Amino acid sequence: MTVSWPSQEDLLDWIESDLNNWGRWGKDDQKGTLNHLSEEKTLQALGLVSEGAAVSCARPIEFKASVDVPRPPQHFMVSAGDTYRKGESNERQVAMDYFGMIFHGHTVTHIDSLAHFFWNGQTYNGRPSSVVSTAEGATEFDVMPATSGIVTKGVLVDAPLLRNVDYIERGDGVGVSDIEAAEREHGVKVEKGDVLLLRTGQLGRRGITGPVDIAVGGSSGPSPEILPLLQDRQVAVMGSDTGNDVAPNPYDLFTNPVHQVGIVGLGLWILDNAWLDDLAKACSDRGRWEFMISILPLKMPTVTGSPVNPLVVF
Repeated sequence: MTVSWPSQEDLLDWIESDLNNWGRWGKDDQKGTLNHLSEEKTLQALGLVSEGAAVSCARPIEFKASVDVPRPPQHFMVSAGDTYRKGESNERQVAMDYFGMIFHGHTVTHIDSLAHFFWNGQTYNGRPSSVVSTAEGATEFDVMPATSGIVTKGVLVDAPLLRNVDYIERGDGVGVSDIEAAEREHGVKVEKGDVLLLRTGQLGRRGITGPVDIAVGGSSGPSPEILPLLQDRQVAVMGSDTGNDVAPNPYDLFTNPVHQVGIVGLGLWILDNAWLDDLAKACSDRGRWEFMISILPLKMPTVTGSPVNPLVVF
């Protein structure tokens, strides 16, 4: 099975009209597909919890540069314990850290706000891209609408398991047929307000074969053909264990079609670089691929996303 590519004309129609949610929730809407969440949906998700077993879907943050982390997160100690000795002083003894990062990219687990991508000089809901400025950051469409918490039902589509392979090859993608196979074989249903997680195995392979420059070696990820399904099913958040665009792609106008059409057209919130191998094992062990998931971004006004540690609870 290989990725199916919609035509560039399809993508243009989707972003400009067919899958365009501009004005759907009002001209001032900042939430996009998070409007599909509800208190009733959260209660449904809580009903899936029977064990109290939690699984993290975040990668450890790495501080070393590599070909897929050209600008790594920074960490250094402001104060530390190696300057103190027993009996030397009664002064306050404390360790403090500095931590900073560029979280967008291909290795840090993070969620994209609706300010992350533009199309033709516009954001989601038709606002000018200048609402995100160098001086002020995202004055609109920042991560704040998600900071009250995304607590809902999650569904895992484990594409390698469904295809009976170890991982999805770079340049190939997870498509509608994989989602339909998961619904058929694993007894799940992607519904309104869900977090849809697509596993390729790519991040797990990174730990075995080493980092890969996406621009050279390509990437697996969700195929843009799933975008109409996300719209029809009213998915709140889509994520995977990749940067969420298959590379290379055949388009002249779209560098990142899932992000460009998804974020700008649908108002889709996207979870990048989720660690899904542990979740896949937990699901396989239990024979169930739906669960409660909680995604809690940091409260950072004017920021175009946030690192997150998504937690699944069975």
